[in-house]
Amino acid sequence: MTMRIETAFEGATVTLRVIGRIRSEHLDHLTTHMRACQGTIELDLDEVTLVDVQVVRFLGAAELAGVGLRNCPPFIREWISRERDE
Repeated sequence: MTMRIETAFEGATVTLRVIGRIRSEHLDHLTTHMRACQGTIELDLDEVTLVDVQVVRFLGAAELAGVGLRNCPPFIREWISRERDE
């Protein structure tokens, strides 16, 4: 399965539910979706099954910029933490 994005709106918050495998070649597509959003952005990562290091760095930078990471799988959260510590 490749990456799929579903969009949900709740007031001023836009949730992008990301499903499947996110690879570095998908980041342009994800960034385009994020730029099209008005208001607060949250990425729901509950159904993400695979990421690569570029994606982890992207997610870490997005979080530092104010994007919420909802339902972030523990393996991704740990990897983001390790990348920040380096």
